[in-house]
Amino acid sequence: MQVILLQRIVNLGKLGETVDVKAGYGRNYLIPQGKALPATPANVEKFEARRAELEKIEAEELAAAQTRADALKDVNVIMRAKSGEDGKLFGSIGTRDIADALTKSGLEVDRSEVKMPEGSFRQIGEYNVDIQLHHDVFTTILVTILSEDDAQTQDA
Repeated sequence: MQVILLQRIVNLGKLGETVDVKAGYGRNYLIPQGKALPATPANVEKFEARRAELEKIEAEELAAAQTRADALKDVNVIMRAKSGEDGKLFGSIGTRDIADALTKSGLEVDRSEVKMPEGSFRQIGEYNVDIQLHHDVFTTILVTILSEDDAQTQDA
């Protein structure tokens, strides 16, 4: 099935490209989500009429993502968690925890934007975490995980 892409799709193509996809992917995902149109002559004309508008929207999204990335540039998130004697956490720190901590600090980040390819953190320490705000915009933040026990002994 041939479709015209209405936005950039990773590993598929850029805005305006006509690509071949499996019929189910096009019919059940791309078209209902508004990411593509079937590549018929009528739809090609419709797309060409809207091309400037769609390119403008994509440029605005990229600029907004770049602004958010600049705000996150030198952020250090400090989190406290219960841990054992050897620094192993009771539980783990995952994408939702990091996104919630950033949102509480005033930086709006969705958990799907937090990338942790090695999985959740289960040990006390400092970790670099990638945040993908757009297809082309990445930034890295520092997450520091401390033990709650250290905080209680310092308060005493």
